[in-house]
Amino acid sequence: MTARWPKSKIISNEKITPGNVIVGLASFGQATYESAYNSGIGSNGLTSARHDMLNKYYAENYKDSYDNFLNEERFAKTYAGGKFRIKKWGRVKIKIELKKRRISEYCIKKAMAEINDKDYIQTLKQVIAKKSKEIKGGKLLVRNYKIAQYAASRGFEQDL
Repeated sequence: MTARWPKSKIISNEKITPGNVIVGLASFGQATYESAYNSGIGSNGLTSARHDMLNKYYAENYKDSYDNFLNEERFAKTYAGGKFRIKKWGRVKIKIELKKRRISEYCIKKAMAEINDKDYIQTLKQVIAKKSKEIKGGKLLVRNYKIAQYAASRGFEQDL
């Protein structure tokens, strides 16, 4: 959908001042045309406005603790790295959880880039090997299906 609006009537971040009322509408979920959960980040401007106002407030009032105090990128990288190394989560699950926490797409991409492809494949192999030992007997096709489902539930891509 597209719309035209006079530039003079657009409310951009630099026009937001203390005392303004910002109304946000829920924009999360998954539409029928989407293939994955959509956190709604950036779709209505509320997150951007909140971050801009919050950052200014902390920068002005807590100068000594502001340096990287609200560093979204650092949080995303640390969160992704920890969930990958400690919990053995895959990229899909990590992305979903970061989106739930309203982390920007830019920071999510930066965090995903921190996960080494070689380590990722090695971790997936470990997850598969562990699950293979837990599943006893049965037909090979059924065992493989259960293992694939388990890997997907841990957040690993189906096409790996």
